[in-house]
Amino acid sequence: MDYYEILHVDRSATDDDIRRAYRRLAMRWHPDKNHTGKKDAEAKFKDITEAYNVLSDAGKRALYDQYGEEGLRAGGAPPQPGGGADDIFAEFFGSTPFTYCNTGASTTARTKQQAAWDAGGGAYFGGGGFGRDQGGGSAAAPPPPPVESKLACTLEELYVGVTKKMKISRNVVDASGRMKTESEILSIEVKPGWKKGTKITFPGKGNQQWSQLPADLVFVVDEKPHDVYRRDGNDLVAEARVTLADALGGTVVVLATLDGRELVVEVSGGGVAGDEDDDDGDDEDPVVYPGYELVVPSEGMPIAREPGRRGSLRIRFDVAFPERLTRRQRAQIKRILDAAG
Repeated sequence: MDYYEILHVDRSATDDDIRRAYRRLAMRWHPDKNHTGKKDAEAKFKDITEAYNVLSDAGKRALYDQYGEEGLRAGGAPPQPGGGADDIFAEFFGSTPFTYCNTGASTTARTKQQAAWDAGGGAYFGGGGFGRDQGGGSAAAPPPPPVESKLACTLEELYVGVTKKMKISRNVVDASGRMKTESEILSIEVKPGWKKGTKITFPGKGNQQWSQLPADLVFVVDEKPHDVYRRDGNDLVAEARVTLADALGGTVVVLATLDGRELVVEVSGGGVAGDEDDDDGDDEDPVVYPGYELVVPSEGMPIAREPGRRGSLRIRFDVAFPERLTRRQRAQIKRILDAAG
């Protein structure tokens, strides 16, 4: 036999060339991929395995190159350094189909495994389908770890919700057993109230390796910084800087909400102003001081698991003190504060 011709490589082929040739031909001629003409496929598969066993071993290849097949046989039987055909196949692909190499498997198991083989174009050898776990041989390759990718969202998008279109490119094994790059656009429905770290999983949309199922693709929500608001759980936190006069005498804070509204918060001595018609001017209100926090209910982030509910808006104040005061101003302020006790 001409082992080089069997593998469709020339005599100058490298070890990588030989391995690639074996991988391609073994997947093409495996008996489980050839229901019609199975005997011919078995013979062809056996020749492919024998050719690989010889040409992948440097010593035996040198002997074969010098003396041919007869010279190789004269030095011993055709070598099987990695075992028989099923062992060589398992070395490449992680496991071997039951219907060919594990005759102990039940008919039902073989039928299911053959269906999975056909569905995967001969490229699926793991995940409980083709590992030789029925007969005690090589176990199926474990599923690959998921591939994670950041999904950057603005605070506005997490407030109102948004549909994001993500174009991905991934490596897949086609029906002929060749690796190719495939592009696809995925649609992600970002729900109002989702938080940083929320994961969206697309099963089987990650890269595929030769002996494994495709990995899952997982998008992880990441929150972009905002110029005005900071998220704290379901609450929103905003900063407001007011003068000392405003802190003591009352003021109005105007904020643009994340859904485009204008929110006017009246601050009267540290509280949200109510109906001033009932104010006789003698009521005592808390004083706005540096670090004071004013809470506005239901103006925070939506609560994803409780539709219709929102967290609170917390406005934290910083007070700008005057750099200079006249003696008269100081005296007036002191007199008022002393009276307040």
